[in-house]
Amino acid sequence: MDSRDTEVSFDANGLVNEAIEQTGFDDFGNMPYRDGLEVLLETYDRHVVDPEGRKRCRDRVVTLLATRLKCENAFTTIPEIHQQEIVAPIFVTGLPRSGTSALLNLLVTAPENRGVLQWEVQFPDPWPGCKPGEEDPRYPYLVKALEETRDSEFAKIHYIDADTPEECVLLHAFAIHGVHLGFEIMLEPYRSWLLEQDLAPLYAYQKKQLQMLNWRNPGQQWMLKAPAHMWGIDAIREVFPDARFIWCHRDPQAVVPSINSMNSALLGMYLGDTGHIDSGEMGRSVMEWYAMSLETGLKQREKLPGQLFVDCSQQEFVEQPMALVERVYREFDLTFSSAARGAMQAHVDANPKGKHGKHEYDLASFGLTREMIDQRFAFYTGDGRWPISE
Repeated sequence: MDSRDTEVSFDANGLVNEAIEQTGFDDFGNMPYRDGLEVLLETYDRHVVDPEGRKRCRDRVVTLLATRLKCENAFTTIPEIHQQEIVAPIFVTGLPRSGTSALLNLLVTAPENRGVLQWEVQFPDPWPGCKPGEEDPRYPYLVKALEETRDSEFAKIHYIDADTPEECVLLHAFAIHGVHLGFEIMLEPYRSWLLEQDLAPLYAYQKKQLQMLNWRNPGQQWMLKAPAHMWGIDAIREVFPDARFIWCHRDPQAVVPSINSMNSALLGMYLGDTGHIDSGEMGRSVMEWYAMSLETGLKQREKLPGQLFVDCSQQEFVEQPMALVERVYREFDLTFSSAARGAMQAHVDANPKGKHGKHEYDLASFGLTREMIDQRFAFYTGDGRWPISE
């Protein structure tokens, strides 16, 4: 019998009703969500066969829907949220595994810089009665839960704690849209659905989320990051006309196997048994997604003034992190205070490369060869404008 024939159902109406019952709210707001919900559930139903994996994915969607309802209630009942200004945000993007996370982690140590933190992407909705600046009662529980994952293989790939700045596109999931956890975009039909979407409404939703986070814990200079922003340069500039970008570059020969390994780890964490998924087909799907991301992003940025972008290589960050930060501040005309400099230097000193363990991977296990990567990314590696090094 197909292991999908279980009591774990991906019926959209059932999940919506469960979220309404959990929260007592029924207003999902103006941002459309039903089409995305239907196709996301179809994707899980088609590809997740492990009963425990199906339950994890189902529970996750119910949580997203319930959080969406709580956020919409906050948008309606707390008018001060809409008065928050998000001025000249800086978006860090580029290929995954190119240093985007490490660079963001360094930047947000400065007291004036504000990132979206891990605990905030878990709990973006304000706790009832919790005033701005007060500790969210859910925070210490997340701290404890993440401490218990310190020795996991995933921590070697992508280390997090409750106060780690995270990919801001994780907020997109509450719109039942965007890249979600990163493996959904490798599976049909969600992959094809997302590629057809206008991303401007999604970034408008993100702006509302940022306003809510800013109301809860104000920031001066927002620093936001995700490789997925390569798809949305046009949409970002439409919603945030004063946005600027840091673009991280790295040799795809290092990027492709590394992001495949991370994708494989995420699949195992959420889907459970993935023996039915062809690893070679998945590996090529991952490579193609990020090649398309890069092609799209580079094409969109050609329409914008060059001074809106700072380009850097992963090697530059590893070898001269403070010099890179100084260049970012200089080119974006930011004030590099002594407090910022001191905080960043302390972070550099405390976080040598490989501190959280070495990430091992094998290119052949993903059905790929160096020649395949060379051929697919020739448009990038052959363009002398980009600081690609390893």
